[in-house]
Amino acid sequence: MTQGTQHSAEDARNADVRIYVNGALKHRSEAMVSVFDSGFVLGDGVWEGFRVVGGHPAFLDAHLDRLYEGARAIMLDIGLDRAGLTRAIYDTLDANGMHGDGVHVRLMVSRGVKSTPYQDPRVTIGPATVVIIPEYKTASAASTRRGLSLYTVHVRRGFPDVQDPKLNSHSKLNCITACIQAYGAGADEALMLDPHGFVATCNSTHFFIVRKGEVWTSTGQYCLGGITRANVIALCRANDIPVFEKSFSLTDVYGADEAFVTGTFAGVVPVRTVDHRDIGWEPPGEDARGPMVQKLQALYQALVASDVAARGPRT
Repeated sequence: MTQGTQHSAEDARNADVRIYVNGALKHRSEAMVSVFDSGFVLGDGVWEGFRVVGGHPAFLDAHLDRLYEGARAIMLDIGLDRAGLTRAIYDTLDANGMHGDGVHVRLMVSRGVKSTPYQDPRVTIGPATVVIIPEYKTASAASTRRGLSLYTVHVRRGFPDVQDPKLNSHSKLNCITACIQAYGAGADEALMLDPHGFVATCNSTHFFIVRKGEVWTSTGQYCLGGITRANVIALCRANDIPVFEKSFSLTDVYGADEAFVTGTFAGVVPVRTVDHRDIGWEPPGEDARGPMVQKLQALYQALVASDVAARGPRT
């Protein structure tokens, strides 16, 4: 069975989580929004997902930067300032007793309730809808060793004048159709090209290759501004690992020594095959991690620990 980077084992505790909906904490079975909500009707909104480590959302400032920037881009008033939204996140974690590790949070903001199901933002009659969903979720340890299989799909990442890939919007149909094609081909995730035919990103993660000791990733022009992607690039630069944001083709990918993806939930995950081709000189066994992936996994784990330690213990 194929599994993307978001795969996790079921956790019975999630049946009773409390979810934040516009200032109220609701039991999972009672948490809901209107059928006239902009997010439901049109996918009109922005969102963030982040891991909780030691009771703290990792890299929260960077995630909030991206959320508020996206909201400004689509003229959406979140209705809470950063301090208020941060309090809401921690209040939600506290209400669920989530003071440790193994928690993932999805923060979603839509434009709010409409008077009628129509796209024009001017028919919105209420404030923004803010939802915070905390869940007990841990990334598969097997995936971080076994690696992913990717399949290059025909669905492209588009030009910003069509729908800007930088926006972390609720409208994810482009990535969903890519994911459908990938798992239909027996792969874990989709590898997506940019409009010029160069490698752009995956449907839910960012893609990197390693060639002759150098780490390559896309120019970033046709993908979301990934928090983990940026952290890995910064780690490479801080540790004298040559890293390049550049255009490269599938031929470069097929001949790579290593490949990996990055994402908030799973961190740094190796890629074992792309389009049914083994990545690296030898077919990988149970552990698809090359030396660069292992090094970056360790550096990234240390960075996460440093980020949350700076905010003190949670009790």
